Amino acid sequence: MIFVEKLLLLAVFAQVFLTFLVLIILGRRRLPLVSSQQINVSDIAVESKAWPLSAQLASNNLANQFQLPVMFYALAAICLATNQTNLWLAILAVLFVFSRYIHTAIHITTNRVYRRFVAYVTGMAILAIMWLGFAIQTLIL
Repeated sequence: MIFVEKLLLLAVFAQVFLTFLVLIILGRRRLPLVSSQQINVSDIAVESKAWPLSAQLASNNLANQFQLPVMFYALAAICLATNQTNLWLAILAVLFVFSRYIHTAIHITTNRVYRRFVAYVTGMAILAIMWLGFAIQTLIL
């Protein structure tokens, strides 16, 4: 396997790790509340309003890990399956994942919405460039 494929896979693994990390954080924020009966299971069976803010933020961030990253995973899989991975795409993949880490760090701590939005839009723009570049490379070049 060549360096660029490994770099792309490294970005994929880092994104998967981030998703598991957020899931662990969510569990650490929720499970003690349920086990100590500070939160009744019936109160959270349908809605998440009973959770404290920190748990809601982690839950919302976990949902975010199945939005833009899904398109990232799809692109990575297509690139690897078609042997069309190149350095520019692998570097952008790393930058995309870096933006996701920043987004998560903001989202589950201070939740400064403007900063979180900037991190989100940065990642979205990087991902859009990746898809556009891949489409041009595949269909035109």
